[in-house]
Amino acid sequence: MVKTKQYWLLKTEPGEWSWEDQAANGGVTKWDGVKNKQAQKHLKSMKLGDLCFFYHSGATARRVVGVVTVVKEWYAEGSDVNSEAVVDVKAVGEMRRQVDLKDMKQDGELKGFVMFRQPRLSVLSVPEKVWERVCELGNGFEGDGFEIGEEDAEV
Repeated sequence: MVKTKQYWLLKTEPGEWSWEDQAANGGVTKWDGVKNKQAQKHLKSMKLGDLCFFYHSGATARRVVGVVTVVKEWYAEGSDVNSEAVVDVKAVGEMRRQVDLKDMKQDGELKGFVMFRQPRLSVLSVPEKVWERVCELGNGFEGDGFEIGEEDAEV
């Protein structure tokens, strides 16, 4: 049985951990600090090669800004039974056009996306159709295998 790639969304406040922080230092970091049990369950479901939207949350920035990939599946941070689940992720590329929350909410194809119903959840699963639509709205991301020529880029 072949496992299909899964898609996720990871939220962070840019003042705590920004896309610039992620892209620096070789682009690899552990994704930790997740306390919510449902979000931890999502971390534990991530597999090598899964793709994740890197989402800036907070008062001033609510948007998908980039894409990371899972490079190390979940592990416990510490030796305690109640230790947090952690995964390691690596920057793949920045969105060619950042996708704002308000634009996603106005897009009829994204109606019912769990992020709109559970806005405080910091790690969530993204259905493939939602992934594809957000990528369309953002003109893809650097490293997606598609290059946009100057004549195709939005001005």
